[in-house]
Amino acid sequence: MATPNYSYEKRQKELAKKRKKEEKLKRKAEGKPDDVADEGGQTPDTQADGQTGLPPAESST
Repeated sequence: MATPNYSYEKRQKELAKKRKKEEKLKRKAEGKPDDVADEGGQTPDTQADGQTGLPPAESST
C-alpha cells in the first residue's frame, strides 16, 4: 500500500489559505463588504435599467 504524501496535502492547504486571504484583501480593497453588497444601493438601479433596456433619461420621455 502507498504511503500518504503529507507534504502535498500541506501544500494544498497552504495554497487554499493563501487564496482565501487574497480574496478577503481584494474585497476589503474594493470597500464593499459582502453584507452591504446584497443590500447595496446599485443593485436596484441596475435591475431597473435592465428591465427597460433604456437609460433612465430616455425612458421618462
